[in-house]
Amino acid sequence: MSAVLASSPTGCIAENPFLREEHIALRDQLRRFIRTEVAPHAGQWEIDGMVPRSILRRMGELGFLGIRYAQRYGGSEMDTIATAVLAEELGRSTFGGFAITVLVHTDMASPHIANAANAAQLDRYMPDIIAGRKIAAVAVTEPDAGSDVAAIRTTARREGDDWVLNGTKMYITNGVHGDVVLVAAKTDVSAKASRGVSIFIVEAGTPGFTIGRALDKQGWRSSDTAELVFEECRIPAINLLGSENRGFYAIMRNFQNERIVLGAQAMGEAQAALALTLDWVRNRKAFGGTLWDKQVIRQRLSMLASRVEAARCLVYQAAWLDAQGRDCIKDVSMVKALCGELVNDVMYDCQQFHGGMGYMRESAIERMVRDARIQAIGGGATEVMLEEVAKRL
Repeated sequence: MSAVLASSPTGCIAENPFLREEHIALRDQLRRFIRTEVAPHAGQWEIDGMVPRSILRRMGELGFLGIRYAQRYGGSEMDTIATAVLAEELGRSTFGGFAITVLVHTDMASPHIANAANAAQLDRYMPDIIAGRKIAAVAVTEPDAGSDVAAIRTTARREGDDWVLNGTKMYITNGVHGDVVLVAAKTDVSAKASRGVSIFIVEAGTPGFTIGRALDKQGWRSSDTAELVFEECRIPAINLLGSENRGFYAIMRNFQNERIVLGAQAMGEAQAALALTLDWVRNRKAFGGTLWDKQVIRQRLSMLASRVEAARCLVYQAAWLDAQGRDCIKDVSMVKALCGELVNDVMYDCQQFHGGMGYMRESAIERMVRDARIQAIGGGATEVMLEEVAKRL
């Protein structure tokens, strides 16, 4: 482990056989951008509770926000593997709040428009989304409905040429400062739960749409997160996204992409934590030598590195399957369950080996521990993912 990790200042454990030339170019560009334009400033974003829109627009200029989207709107038309590269490198930044701000925009919210919008909606929204001029959020989760999407209670009723939304959404990333929100609502309350959900495009500033409150979180501090309230929120009928009553299936479809992204982000975080900890234990003196001299520490880190490399391979295997258009629900569910738990195992030991410094707010590992906890919860809790795997064993 020492020779491999030491050979890369970014903590890469091994070269990735799934990457083609364009993926490597994207990875290298992301690393330069994060090193020069994110790392020096992201600590302040943690204090501010948001990522500046200027940095997101800069990412749009560099092509990072549209890697999967059509060239006619400013995208690069790359594949799912490129998405995994983006998520992994953002995770390696060590700032989970920054990473998730970007990834919700690129891979959890805007795909609903890219996948289901009509030509007029695509022309209206996609250029600004890809350029970072409009930041997207997706509002599915509610106070009483998380992974159980069919249980949502927000409603939308048709009145002439409008839809009228009523309900509350919870834990919405980019919800405070976002410009476009994709809202899931019941449009047929008499239908089977999975057959009466639709998705709507709601823009910030629409009457009846308010930020109930900004939410104060344990981690992901630079990610703005909100409770959203819809009270007789009237939007034009043309803001229906895709087919009426088919929103549940659109949400399920994009969950696969979302979970690959979260797995890749988690493994990026794990690699960065191992690299930070390796540097620390090689230099920290204790009991007449360095912590690296202690066999138990060397072996614990070696086992963690082995597990991370294995999980990372599973992430890219799932991304490859998805890129081939193959059914990979079991693989993706395994990714989300495994990586969400593993990143927390890694953070626990890495913080332990940092000793007292690992408990100080000035250390990166302290922040990373807090950021990682949500990886086993958000986007499909471990228990939900394991049930998805069990159905397919």
